[in-house]
Amino acid sequence: MRVVLLGAPGSGKGTQAKLMVEHYGVPQISTGDLLRASVKSGTELGKRAKVAMDNGDLVADDIIIGMIAERMKDDDTKDGFIFDGFPRTIPQARALDNIFDEMHHPLGHALLIDVDAELLIKRISGRLTCGNCGQMYNDFFSPPAKEGVCDKCDSDNLIKRADDNEKTVRHRVEIYNEQTRPVIGYYDAQRKVVKVEGVGDIDDVFARVKDALR
Repeated sequence: MRVVLLGAPGSGKGTQAKLMVEHYGVPQISTGDLLRASVKSGTELGKRAKVAMDNGDLVADDIIIGMIAERMKDDDTKDGFIFDGFPRTIPQARALDNIFDEMHHPLGHALLIDVDAELLIKRISGRLTCGNCGQMYNDFFSPPAKEGVCDKCDSDNLIKRADDNEKTVRHRVEIYNEQTRPVIGYYDAQRKVVKVEGVGDIDDVFARVKDALR
């Protein structure tokens, strides 16, 4: 079980990754988690990352790749791993392949959670969260029974994130199409892409994931 998860923002990668971790018993490797852990522990790579982050810069690929190479040495990766949110570019994908080759851990599949762009935009721009109990809604697909009021706790504190607006979401999808979608072609050339439709109930999507990875 050696998988890279691919898909646009809002496609459900994170949700499916958690289900995969529980089902297959392999770790989810997130570059965000690696960065936070390295900075907290004060490793050399963590110190370099902190300088970039403190300056408001993107953390360089060589630092991220170095952290991944260290993480892949941990015992819990021997039976597999799930990469979520990385690689985002073809150079990152090539660098990741080099790590796999050096450690004799070949990638099994690049799993694409495929969702229509317009549906993604509605998924994200329609999100609402109850500030009191955390219940989640969507203006388009699962609105509260009474507008502006939580079904679960009757609170009127339903929150929409400032960046969950249509203009911002469309920009995020455009960036994904320009920078990350080419990674699908990179793995497709290696015949490693398996695609599942990311629409419907979470458990139904996960059933498709399991079928695709068999």
